[in-house]
Amino acid sequence: MRSVTTVPIFAVHGLLDGARGKGLATESWLISVLEQACIAEPLLHLEQSRVTVEQYIALFSAVKDSLDDECLGYLRGRPFRCGSFALMARSTLGARTLAAALQRVCESFALLQDDALLVPVSDGSLFGASLEMRGGPGAHADFLHGLLLRVFWRLLVWLHGGRLVPKGFDFAFEQPVHADNYPRIFSGTLRFGKSCSAVWFNASEIAKPMHRDVIALQSFLRATPGNLVGPNLNERTYSARVRTLLQQTCPEWPDLASSAQRLHMSVSALQRHLAIEGKSFQMLKDELRRDMAISRLASTRISLSDIAEELGFTGSTAFQRAFKSWTGSAPGAYRSHSLSA
Repeated sequence: MRSVTTVPIFAVHGLLDGARGKGLATESWLISVLEQACIAEPLLHLEQSRVTVEQYIALFSAVKDSLDDECLGYLRGRPFRCGSFALMARSTLGARTLAAALQRVCESFALLQDDALLVPVSDGSLFGASLEMRGGPGAHADFLHGLLLRVFWRLLVWLHGGRLVPKGFDFAFEQPVHADNYPRIFSGTLRFGKSCSAVWFNASEIAKPMHRDVIALQSFLRATPGNLVGPNLNERTYSARVRTLLQQTCPEWPDLASSAQRLHMSVSALQRHLAIEGKSFQMLKDELRRDMAISRLASTRISLSDIAEELGFTGSTAFQRAFKSWTGSAPGAYRSHSLSA
């Protein structure tokens, strides 16, 4: 079953702000890229609105292609022209180890743009890749730091064979207002206000042999940009297991006790694991219902009462009240905006 996931509107603004900063986001340009992603412009003005991950990825592609810049207009010097990432990925073919592959990625990145360096780094039992921005710590937007870290991290994970788990991320900016959303994107320990932005892994993995070939690379590139810029859904977390269980059993919506039993653990153990991840059972249930509701409203004409029943509400009124608390908008108005796109 495909996971139903949504992205907060501040991340959508992140895709647009590079062009805005350079004065490229004309009204006609904005209408064009939003239409390609089926995102209604009024949603940009609702602070709590969200879009589906499919819309988010489509908008990334539309902005990237319109600007011919895989860094979405954020770079001050040369744009990172379309095809640059694929060229970097191809440079790793034939590398014997992950360390050698990382070195090739760093060298090719340096040849393709002028605003940042990707540098292999080590710290005791950890190794990683660090971004050195021209202009010093904090240069460029926070969104660009996060975007580049995400892309290089997921490339390294793929090169390793999919089993490389980040131990943490450093960010060369202070903790942002929306920091509570970062764990949905980045895993491990998150540290803000550092001198450089970086991703860290266990050093024992750096010498592992490489087994990727041309066929595997072609398959990986066909999946971009979704496999690079989409949310990080770590299926091994207890939060993800609960969310998957609830989606699979919908519209039954088992309670906490029943869910714990189906996951073969006690209620107290499940609550403890979720608390460590900063979640609760009710929070996960509401997040999934919110995401499913937005997906249904944006892509179907199912009645509000049917959506309410599917999501386990006692009636349409209760659903409408909950939806407004999630998004700041009534579901009918939200649907009107979404479908108009």
